[in-house]
Amino acid sequence: MSGASPTGMRMSGKVCLVTGGGSGIGRATALRMATEGADAVIIAGRREAEIEAAAAACRELGTEAIALQTDITKEDEVARLVGTAVARCGRLDVAFNNAGFQERRAPLEEQGTDTYDSVFDTNVRALFLCLRHQLPAMLAQGRGCIVVNTSVSGVRNPNPGFSLYSASKAAAISLTRSVALENAPRGIRINAIAPGRVVTDMMLRSGVGDIATVSAGLPLRRMGSPEEVAEAVVWLSSDASSYVVGHVLAADGGFLAS
Repeated sequence: MSGASPTGMRMSGKVCLVTGGGSGIGRATALRMATEGADAVIIAGRREAEIEAAAAACRELGTEAIALQTDITKEDEVARLVGTAVARCGRLDVAFNNAGFQERRAPLEEQGTDTYDSVFDTNVRALFLCLRHQLPAMLAQGRGCIVVNTSVSGVRNPNPGFSLYSASKAAAISLTRSVALENAPRGIRINAIAPGRVVTDMMLRSGVGDIATVSAGLPLRRMGSPEEVAEAVVWLSSDASSYVVGHVLAADGGFLAS
């Protein structure tokens, strides 16, 4: 249950930004970008030790890597993140807006307004802020590619008890598609990845249930790995997907098809 072997140098010459890059899908994607020849990978996240470790791992692969501690729910920090990336690397070619938050599993009436704020601030408002600052940087150079990490939960909620997460991811999908249509004529390609059940720290903390039981209900009879989702993100970020715009790619082991 691991990612595929390297498929080439799809990120060659590109400056890439990954939010939530210290662990899980974000870290796996940053490493895949480095493996595939990215000029630089900027790794953003709240936990300094994690993003520094991810940046060090990218450097071991021969890629310049910058770790920037960032709370993407705060506009001044998002502006600093994008501004630093452009100032230090000269441009921004690819952005993977990956950071997310999932509430603990519970019926909606047991969820508090503070939980609502945490979910929507991270999954929707922060996405808006990232797009708002990434787009001008890319428009100034006349090209760029953005991938948003959503979820199959935004298409079809697979587990009761995650109502807020599902609603926020549906909003993220709608926002991604709308912004994709706005910016395709201006040279910016925007798409979304919708992972299914993938083994990450966030998933394990959320109380999703017994992994063996969840796996048995999936068409592939197993959960996915962050590396497998990273492969799909890199494809969407690369010139190999040059005619793909406003698409939501489900890396879900067949969940939505079942």
